[in-house]
Amino acid sequence: QVQLVESGGGLVQPGGSLRLSCAASGSSFSIYTMGWYRQAPGKQRELVSFITSDGSTNYAYSVKGRFTISRDNAKNTVYLQMNSLKPEDTAVYYCNARRLTSAYWGQGTQVTVSS
Repeated sequence: QVQLVESGGGLVQPGGSLRLSCAASGSSFSIYTMGWYRQAPGKQRELVSFITSDGSTNYAYSVKGRFTISRDNAKNTVYLQMNSLKPEDTAVYYCNARRLTSAYWGQGTQVTVSS
């Protein structure tokens, strides 16, 4: 079982930056693929980015070049650095941990990009 707790969301102006963090419980953090998803009002949840156990990364086209995912296995934490934020990035951002057939979700953190 893995428990995930996100933090770092908030209100930011267009063009600004935020860093989301996701702290995971358990001793097997390093073997999980960690991902960030987001869900805007009235829309389906979508994948933003993920990072595998060996550090390979993948990004949605809409955030490529603006967002960076990273992980610190010593701290059981995954990060999402978000730069050049746009109003369309407004959503609840969820952390996800998956391995084989198991998947775990955090409770989400709100990101609002508005002037």
